[in-house]
Order: sequence, then structure tokens, then C-alpha cells
Amino acid sequence: MTASGQNAQGGQQVVIRTELITPEPSEALANLLGTDIPSDQLPPLWHWIHLLDKRPHADLGPDGHPTFGIPAPPGPGRRRMFAGGRVSTHATLVFGTPATRTTWVAETKEKRGRTGRLTFVTVRNEYTQGGRVCIVDENDVVYRTSGSSLAVQAGTLGSVPDEPAPAPREPALTLTADEAMLFRFSALTYNAHRIHYDHNWVRAEGYGDLVVHGPLQALMMGELIRRSGDGLLGKQLTYRLVSPMIGPQTFTVLAGEAGLNAGVEVRDVHGTVAAVGNVSPIGQPTPL
Repeated sequence: MTASGQNAQGGQQVVIRTELITPEPSEALANLLGTDIPSDQLPPLWHWIHLLDKRPHADLGPDGHPTFGIPAPPGPGRRRMFAGGRVSTHATLVFGTPATRTTWVAETKEKRGRTGRLTFVTVRNEYTQGGRVCIVDENDVVYRTSGSSLAVQAGTLGSVPDEPAPAPREPALTLTADEAMLFRFSALTYNAHRIHYDHNWVRAEGYGDLVVHGPLQALMMGELIRRSGDGLLGKQLTYRLVSPMIGPQTFTVLAGEAGLNAGVEVRDVHGTVAAVGNVSPIGQPTPL
């Protein structure tokens, strides 16, 4: 159930959604990633498949994003890009108990880059369950002007390129993000952005092929830390997308040069670093 209201602190719009945390979405994600199905609680970052904003189809613009709400495009024809974020995990969400997500725009900045005018929007989400804040999740979204160019590497249209070279450091994970994977992840996260499934639309936004989701890359960072490190409970994951990952492919997530506790990065099939992240105790964030 979703409700809207006003933020008493700043007069901003606030969207509040409450629902029962059920195991079925986690079963779907586990099967998508090829990992064990959780039995009692959500692994860190898996909250991204729960408490989703399920807008009416009539609310969507040509690119598949809502034309109003949180966040809303700052003007007609602006192209949206997911840039990164920060997730603080105070406690895990458990199955069988209602949880609430409260969402509002925390900050908006206007800048001018090489490709033209840019609007940076930070959306803050707080997840509560049983009367306590379990997760604080900030998403950074960038809007660029329509017609601005992107210098991106074209993928191999309609196929998955060769397997990537072995990871230079361990621990590491790989994930084959083919067309079916991208489509299923879009469906599981209720993400209708056409750059992830529409071969014709991607050219309109300046890409050479389908774009691998930024949240999927960040999720795999969390999976590497969960499976090979100390986990994310009591910590903040800060991540940033540095280069679009273009085309269906097998990408690699690996520990940073100083080890997993110091950082993690995502490399595309060509070896280009697409995303970087680090983990720090909550309240002691380390900037990227």
C-alpha cells in the first residue's frame, strides 16, 4: 500500500509504502543469480526487489520512467542515468513481517558538464520494520539534456561476447548478463527504462547496445562481500558507476587492489572498470 504526504521538515513530497516481506521475490532473485534461496531474512541489498513503486502504466514517459513523482525529470526530454549511491544496513529485513519504505528527494544540484546541462538528484529511502530503521538507502540520479552525446563502447548486438579474462585479483565473481537476464532483472525490480531491453531505444539515448543495469552491478558487489567477506551488516556500501556497461556480456566483480575490505570494483568483458565501491562502518563513510 502506498501513501503520499508532505515532509514536515522541508515541505517536500514524501512517498510511504508498506507491505509484507514475503519470500517469493527472493526466490526469484536467487534463481536469477544462481545462488541459495534465503530462508528467513533478506541478504543485504536484496531490499531492492521489495516495496517497489508500482506506478500506473499511464504515468510512464517515452523512455519508460514516470514523468512525475520521486524523482521527476527536471524538464521535458531529459535523459535519466543512474550514477551510484550509498546503502547503510543497520539490520536485515525478515520474512513474514510488514516493512515500510519512506522516500523523498534529499538534494538537487545543477551543473554543466562536457555533454551539457546536468541535474543531480539524490533520493533517500528509509526502510523500517518492527519500529526500527533497518536500511538507509540513497540513490544518485543524473538527468542530462536530450541530444547530448555519450562516448560509449558499442557491444556485440544480440549476443554475449567472449568470456572475460581471468580476474587479476581474488576473490571474484562473474555473472552472465545476457538479454534474458537483463529483461528478468528489469521485471523483478519493476524497472521499465527501455535502455535495458529495447534495441531501438538505446540508440536514441546514445548507446551502442543494451545497457547493463547499474543496480545489478552494485548488487553483485554486495554478493561478493556477502559470500567472500564480512558482510554488510553494520556497514555502509558506497558505490559509483564510472562507465556504462554496454551490451549483453559476462562481467566480473572483484576485490580492490588493497583487498575486499578496502574496496570492490566491476569490470566489463573488455576489462574496463564500470563501477567502484567501498565498505566502511556506518557513520564513518569513505568517499570514492
